Amino acid sequence: MTLPDPPSPDSSPRPLILRGRFVELVPLGLEHVEKLATAASGNRSTFGLTRVPDGIDDARCYVENLLRGAALGEHIAFTQVRVADRQVVGCTRFMELRRWRGRTEPDEVEIGGTWLAESAQRSAINTEAKLLLLTHAFETWGVVRACFCTDVRNTQSRHAIERLGARLDGVLRNHRASMVEGEAGRARDSALYSITDHDWPGIRTRLQRQLDQ
Repeated sequence: MTLPDPPSPDSSPRPLILRGRFVELVPLGLEHVEKLATAASGNRSTFGLTRVPDGIDDARCYVENLLRGAALGEHIAFTQVRVADRQVVGCTRFMELRRWRGRTEPDEVEIGGTWLAESAQRSAINTEAKLLLLTHAFETWGVVRACFCTDVRNTQSRHAIERLGARLDGVLRNHRASMVEGEAGRARDSALYSITDHDWPGIRTRLQRQLDQ
């Protein structure tokens, strides 16, 4: 049997806008540098295990690095904009876009690189952002699996992922670079969670109910 040719790099999904009632996910751009720096400038106590820019210069470096990766098809990065006041409140992205069925669209995707300003945490924004991303992944791209990967020590992130209904697949040892201050060059253990296309209908209903409460 002859397998189909893999899609060319030019066939990677293009930037897109995902709109909800509480948050809009818009393509990350250099125009967001100052607003992201502002969003990250408040209480940073929840950012200890996550890469969050600190100051204008670091925000510019952060955005430029993500744009380079996006140009290579490595991920699709979004700025999170709160609908109520149009304030930039953080970032998120599709990562690890894997294709193994000969399609243009990805067959698996990771959702990650997520952070929110303190003012947007513990609100409907994170739930709706995940619903928007998962809906696009499963219902537009037709993926069979979406995953979430976080530092095994990040209990806040792990609880948020578990509230989505994702299932823990296991812990990957020495999986990725640690983002903890003072741990440069060290590897972290990662907790890997997933949602499959079979899980998705029930999880979609669950997330919609959470937003309607």
